[in-house]
Amino acid sequence: MAAQTQLPSLLSRTGAVSALTIAAVGGSLLVPGGAPEAHAASAPATKALKVAASKKGSPYRWGATGPNRFDCSGLTQYAFKRAGKRLPRTAQAQYNRTRHIPASRRKAGDLVFFHWGGAVYHVGIYAGRGKMWHSPKTGSVVKLSKIWTKNVRYGRVR
Repeated sequence: MAAQTQLPSLLSRTGAVSALTIAAVGGSLLVPGGAPEAHAASAPATKALKVAASKKGSPYRWGATGPNRFDCSGLTQYAFKRAGKRLPRTAQAQYNRTRHIPASRRKAGDLVFFHWGGAVYHVGIYAGRGKMWHSPKTGSVVKLSKIWTKNVRYGRVR
């Protein structure tokens, strides 16, 4: 209830907020003084997050790198390429290329890596509030999902 009563005041202070920006961070607004994890890591990370959100509903296809179908690392590679940053093709190679950060320092736009032992098997783009944009598996689509385990690693694109 408190968040609903603060929204008109917040919008009057910040001006118009695009629906895409709100959707890209899972319904939270990127505003000064907000929760630290709500702020994006960098301008390219903000853009990559928006690109990933704009692909909501795109079907999963193993090995696909867009623009209409994606696998997990294909989505992250596509989003960051549109933001002016190059990433390697696979989730493991993307993990190897990023600056590793602790969960306590994660920001919207950082990459979320799922691993088993030493091998990374899935990647998404952190959206804030414990959620990420990703292309999960065959039969699914690009979507915003809650991160379902604490056993993840985070990486910041340089």
